[in-house]
Amino acid sequence: MARGKYEYWLTPDGLLLLEAWARDGLTDEQIAHNLNITPSTYYEWKRKYLEISEAIKRGKEVVDILVENALLKRALGYSFNEDKYVTVPLDQAEYFEKLDEYMNKYKFEHPDATDSELMLVREQFPKTKTVLVERKVKDVAPDTTAQIFWLKNRKPHIWRDKQNVELSGEVKGANPYAGLTTDELKKLIRDG
Repeated sequence: MARGKYEYWLTPDGLLLLEAWARDGLTDEQIAHNLNITPSTYYEWKRKYLEISEAIKRGKEVVDILVENALLKRALGYSFNEDKYVTVPLDQAEYFEKLDEYMNKYKFEHPDATDSELMLVREQFPKTKTVLVERKVKDVAPDTTAQIFWLKNRKPHIWRDKQNVELSGEVKGANPYAGLTTDELKKLIRDG
């Protein structure tokens, strides 16, 4: 594939790759590098070709939504299952039943398989199975840092650190120097 040729990037394969790079979290500069073009050419292509711009936008939206969901989940707390598995041998009846199913499927999918190939496949079939022996429900407590971040960004008028408070009316207080002339104020400073 010739990089740097915009025609390829307008094809379904090219657009899918652009979307994937954006979904993987690459910056515009990194995508331009992958395209083997300068960032200015990349921005020109985005302006000129709606398909390119839309593919990159779709990819970034997916990642943004995933991050938002992860942040919200972390802020609220969540539960998950912690499973413990062990490997145990198959009993003879279960082993032969599963082996027969597997061999029949293999023969159907590989009709030209030789007897030696079938014997090798038979020998490699596992004689054990994995069994769930314990499931614990684990809780992850809500994260106050995630909550603060979420609220400051979603409701800045309520949660930002700096609050703007407006007062109306007049502030009245007794000013002992009210009514003095400039000369009288200067005399008080000199004598003070």
